[in-house]
Amino acid sequence: MSNAALLEGKVVVVTGAGGGIGRDIALSAAAQGAKVVVNDIGASLSGDGLDAGPAQQVVDEIRAAGGEAVASTDSVSEPHTAQQIVTAALDTFGRIDGIVNNAGILRDRFFHKMSDQEWDAVIRVHLYGGYYVSRAAAPHFKAQESGAYVHMTSTSGLIGNYGQANYSAAKLGIAALSKSIALDMQKFNVRSNCIAPFAWSRMTGSVPAETPEEKQRVERFKQMTPAKIAPLAVTLMSDASKVNGQIFAVRNNEIILMSQPRPVRSVHRSEGWTPETVLEHALPALEASFFDLERSGDVFCWDPV
Repeated sequence: MSNAALLEGKVVVVTGAGGGIGRDIALSAAAQGAKVVVNDIGASLSGDGLDAGPAQQVVDEIRAAGGEAVASTDSVSEPHTAQQIVTAALDTFGRIDGIVNNAGILRDRFFHKMSDQEWDAVIRVHLYGGYYVSRAAAPHFKAQESGAYVHMTSTSGLIGNYGQANYSAAKLGIAALSKSIALDMQKFNVRSNCIAPFAWSRMTGSVPAETPEEKQRVERFKQMTPAKIAPLAVTLMSDASKVNGQIFAVRNNEIILMSQPRPVRSVHRSEGWTPETVLEHALPALEASFFDLERSGDVFCWDPV
């Protein structure tokens, strides 16, 4: 390991690290000196099944390169198993310095057809999982007055997407969770940030590609490899970074700072509002600003390529 390694002496947990974005973050963190808990239950994209193999394979890769790692196959979606993920770091390496909340599943369905189970499964892994793992690490971060969280959000939540009400709700919730952690724990020198990744992985492998235009778009998307996300994630966990409470997107070789909700325009009526005056005055006055946002991509979907 280089003397300039950003994460030398750190212990980090990466959830969903058996493949895709999580795997590349785990490998990059280890290359930068971190001892890594590689967490993955080895489930299918929909969250079904269990397989210890993917996590252990990444551990083997890290060890083969001279790093230190341990596999964890505990689920993020229950508080006691999420606690066991953090405990694995403490028992194996004696401390915990960073959390990357990357684990996720998909149960895509148009909203009017979505089942309660499809809604609940996605929320539990993404949002509850992010909370449970973060909460398990929080007392240790507070006690040592240091620590960093990196959460994976998505433009599906930040902007919206078709057929992903469950995933979008979870991912926007993660952004709010991260912001609240950043505010609550900054006095303990603990930071929390989000990344919305654009990367071709099994999470995006279901993107439709039937027409020539769709196929061309998917081919461009495939150029955005999961490894492109790792440098920012690793940097945000390092002591060299002081960034807190922000949302980034990574698109191929581009790192983007995302805006967060802010007032755009207001209208005031000294005598107050009625439904009639809202319709006659407020909405027309605000309408131009709404269409400006729509044209800028802040409303509806932002094409990742």
